[in-house]
Amino acid sequence: MIPHQQASLKTLQEIHSIMDKSARFVSLSGWSGIWAGTIALTGSLIAKNWLDRLPDTYQGDNTVAGQFVLLALAVLALAFAGAYYFTWRKAKLQGGNIWSSASKRMLAHMAIPMAAGAIFALHFLYAHLEAYAIPACLTFYGLALINGSKYTLSDIKYMGLCIVGLGCVNLFMPGMGLIFWTIGFGILHILYGLFMWNKYDKRFSKEEA
Repeated sequence: MIPHQQASLKTLQEIHSIMDKSARFVSLSGWSGIWAGTIALTGSLIAKNWLDRLPDTYQGDNTVAGQFVLLALAVLALAFAGAYYFTWRKAKLQGGNIWSSASKRMLAHMAIPMAAGAIFALHFLYAHLEAYAIPACLTFYGLALINGSKYTLSDIKYMGLCIVGLGCVNLFMPGMGLIFWTIGFGILHILYGLFMWNKYDKRFSKEEA
């Protein structure tokens, strides 16, 4: 290939890279997944401890259900805070902006399924159908990942599909909700984070060094 053709090809590749970055949010950090999974596992251990202390005759109580809702909200807040920090740090190292048009579109498309899932889960709790709250959380969260994947790294779509699958299976095994929660929000996030770190962050760290 002659020099001017090589230069033209390089220019086209740079233009394609710029357009791709403007259309998709590519600063998601693998550490975000690892952090979120670790927080979810911690929350699972706390929930397991609470469940073990409930009497065998327990038939459902709004106060106890409220405690689990608060625990879930605390897990969500801590997971989001850590994900924001690690993503912000990666975006800063890349010289990008965490609040780009692509990231805003991603969050907007994820927010709709997550809001619907929250309504479903709260209704199940209100109706004393607690066993179906976790399947709802898993299924709608997985759908949110799939919906937002078009505006970020496409790899999260596959994690979303796995989580949707777990939620659907959990519908037919309602008594194992905590186990499915642990797998979906804990183990899968950690595995996803390790995969993403090895695929993207590790390479970027070497380039920075």
